[in-house]
Amino acid sequence: MTQTQEKISKSEFTTLRHDWTLEEIEGLLNQPLMDLLWNAQLVHRHANPGYKVQLASLLSVKTGGCEEDCAYCPQSIHNASDISSQNDLGIDQVLEGAKAAKKAGADRFCMGWAWREIRDGEKFEEMLEMVRGVRALGLEACVTAGMLSNTQALRLADAGLTAYNHNLDTSPEHYGQIITTRTYEERLETLQRVRSAGITICCGGIIGMGESVADRASLLKVLANLTPHPESVPINALVAVEGTKLESFSQVDPLEVVRMVATARILMPYSRVRLSAGREQLGKEAQILCLLVGADSIFYGETLLTTSNPSINADRELLEQAGVEVRWELECE
Repeated sequence: MTQTQEKISKSEFTTLRHDWTLEEIEGLLNQPLMDLLWNAQLVHRHANPGYKVQLASLLSVKTGGCEEDCAYCPQSIHNASDISSQNDLGIDQVLEGAKAAKKAGADRFCMGWAWREIRDGEKFEEMLEMVRGVRALGLEACVTAGMLSNTQALRLADAGLTAYNHNLDTSPEHYGQIITTRTYEERLETLQRVRSAGITICCGGIIGMGESVADRASLLKVLANLTPHPESVPINALVAVEGTKLESFSQVDPLEVVRMVATARILMPYSRVRLSAGREQLGKEAQILCLLVGADSIFYGETLLTTSNPSINADRELLEQAGVEVRWELECE
């Protein structure tokens, strides 16, 4: 690395900013691919020396029957794909899943409820018990369950919740084409409640839903201008599920995912950029490029809520071939 390149990597690109303009971000997304990969790798090498990757596992606790009308989601009652006939998992089942995830190598366990919002009562009390149980195993605990109140956020924090996932999905401009039952502002308010309770934020989006490059830049602008940045930024590629409104959409070009990951890394140098849904369709080479330029976490396990994911053995082989280390955040027994 030349002195000039080192100066760029340690000053211009790794300085935390919360004032990114749409034009700047769109310019990054549209850079010649080699330039974008180079710039993102400079940041990634500085922020994540050794290319360490965190393994996270995701389990659907309450599947289907969601009141939201997300066009991509097979769990929405507004889509023909709704799979609400499945029974909710109990505390013991979830904790057994967490133990299995830990044994397989994960150190973050994420739990999903297909809800519009959390409601007080027995199910919420079970959620709190699950969080306590996951933390007692020495794992990070993440929950995604829709909107929540300030009091609920505080109770989750008291239970030891590490992170709350609440994605923005797409840009403010494209949002109305994807979801109409919840506003963008409501999503941002949920993030603020989580942040105020002292829980870290997991917030990202999905590409391949008919959005433009400007929409992708706009989504990243919202995320990168949050203060502080989300600690975790999942980048998803649409998995077009039969029965959803987006079932006919073509698979996104894998290099578009690479561009999104690289740009997210430049904008948010120290956030964890998670390679999430749609990874199975990327292929090994594109996944390695994502690891090269910014991704420092993958979801690990054969399902992501209701869509398929690469096998554990395939992921172990991928990480070995890429020459990256597994990141252990917590002391596991």
